[in-house]
Amino acid sequence: MPQEITQELIMEMAQHGVLYGHKKTKTHPKMKVHVGANRNEVELLKPESIIESLEAVTAFLKESVAQKRLVLIVATKTASKEAAQKFADTFGFPSVTTRWLGGTITNFPIIKERIKYYLELKRKRESGELEKYTKKERVDFDKEITKLEIKFEGLVRLERTPDVIFIVDTQDKSHRTAIREAQQKNIPIVGIIDTDDNPDDLTHPIFANDHARASISWIMEKITEGIQEGGGEDTKQDEEAKPSEET
Repeated sequence: MPQEITQELIMEMAQHGVLYGHKKTKTHPKMKVHVGANRNEVELLKPESIIESLEAVTAFLKESVAQKRLVLIVATKTASKEAAQKFADTFGFPSVTTRWLGGTITNFPIIKERIKYYLELKRKRESGELEKYTKKERVDFDKEITKLEIKFEGLVRLERTPDVIFIVDTQDKSHRTAIREAQQKNIPIVGIIDTDDNPDDLTHPIFANDHARASISWIMEKITEGIQEGGGEDTKQDEEAKPSEET
C-alpha cells in the first residue's frame, strides 16, 4: 500500500534536504515534470515523485535481495560514501566508493584477476610468507597492498558481473562511465538523481537530493528499512554463495 504523504512526512523530507534540487537554469528538461515548486531560484522536487520512486525502487531491491541478485553500489562523492558503504555492508553488496575502474563491468575477467592478486598478496603478508624478503622489498609490498586496497577492497564481494548497479548521483564523470558499462551489458541501473540529471539514464530512478549527506542517508535508511521489513536477518546476502558461471 502506498505511503500516505502527510504534512509530517513532507516536513521530515524538508528537514533532511530531500526535496531540494539545483537552480532552475540547471534543470534537465525531462525532470521538469518532477518539479513542484521553486524557492530562491532553487527547484523543489514533488513529494509525490520522491515517495513513489522510493517505494518502487525499494520493492525492486527487496526482490533483488530475495533472489540473491548481486547489486554493485557506486558512490564516490564525499557526501554519499558513508551511507552507501553502510548500505552495502548491511546486505553484503560489493561497492565502489573511491574511483570507478574502467572495465569493472565490461572487462570483468581482468578486474577479477586483479582482485585475486590483491587478496593473495594480502594473504601472504598475513601468513608471514613475505618475511623472506628484504626490509625494502617488504616495504614495497606494503605500499602495493595499500594501493590495491584502495582500488579493490570494496570489490572483493564482486564474484561475478553484477546483476544490478546502484549509483548515487549520475553527474560524476566516473559514474558516467559506470552507467555506460552497465547499459552495454543491459544491467538494470538504480540511482538517486535530482533536477539536473537525465532520468532516462536509469531504469529505476529515485528522485531526491543526490548531493547532500543528510538527504542521501535518509533515502538509504528508508530503503534499508523497506528491504528488511518482514525479512529479518535473512535479507543479508550469503557472501559464500557459489557465484554464477561467467558467460
